[in-house]
Amino acid sequence: MYLKHFKLNELPFSLTPNTNFYCDLPTHQEALNVLLLGLKQGEGFIKIVGEVGTGKTLLCRLLLNTLDEQFVTAYIPNPDQSSYSFRMSLAHELGLSIEKDCSQHILLNNITIRLLELHKAGKQTVLIVDEAQALTDDCLEAIRLLTNLETEEKKLLQVVLFGQPELDNKLNQHTLRQLKQRITFSYCLRSLDKQELDVYLSHRLAKAGYTYGMIFSSGAKKQLFRASGGLPRLLNVLCHKSLLVSYGRGLNRVDIKSMKRAIADTESTQSIKYQINANLLFMLTTGVCLALIMVIYRKYGLI
Repeated sequence: MYLKHFKLNELPFSLTPNTNFYCDLPTHQEALNVLLLGLKQGEGFIKIVGEVGTGKTLLCRLLLNTLDEQFVTAYIPNPDQSSYSFRMSLAHELGLSIEKDCSQHILLNNITIRLLELHKAGKQTVLIVDEAQALTDDCLEAIRLLTNLETEEKKLLQVVLFGQPELDNKLNQHTLRQLKQRITFSYCLRSLDKQELDVYLSHRLAKAGYTYGMIFSSGAKKQLFRASGGLPRLLNVLCHKSLLVSYGRGLNRVDIKSMKRAIADTESTQSIKYQINANLLFMLTTGVCLALIMVIYRKYGLI
């Protein structure tokens, strides 16, 4: 590998969501502030939505690491389950030992008792669901019913949903309107802009032990931003591959040629290019149509 060649202590652009590499960028910090504020309020649902690769799982893990002993968290990273299985997963996360064949009534009763115990102990229980777009409608309804559990003063369970934009489409269904009304805080993660790209690259390189300035040339960074669309996951993939290419070429920096090779080897960049081209085509088409309308209006004296 290229660690010794570039004088790095560890891989700076690993795909594993590592909170040690968390970069305090505006979009992620704003999302974290929304989460902490929502949890402090003590009621309702909190929803964080972002496109694939915007850093939702990293933010989820950062939240888990940030919450203090006041909170008891139930973390479900794989929500593609039946409603019964989902409740079982919640029960296990809350430290309950439940027999596999117990009835829905007994299962829900045990969860309720446990939530009351935690409340009496001064704890705040939070259910955190990653990849929430995979939740079935039955699971979403089960979660909503769980949030009905409350004392006269506050909810016994708060819910944080991390998901792709498909989660919003799902929540817009008429049958899920009751759940949607309970979402008190939400935030949409965005891609990085060009200024944030420099901060992101410098931060991750420094965390990996690189202290010799910027390893990517200005031309390589332009290619990187254009191909990735500012998505952190794609940035990591392309940076890792371009470092490999430069290492193979015996270079101490990543130039345009190395970055272009990395881009050509990455299928995901094609969808980004298509999306950018589609957006440009839409804007151009709209502009042409408006121009034609203006010409017609002037011809017939309408303006």
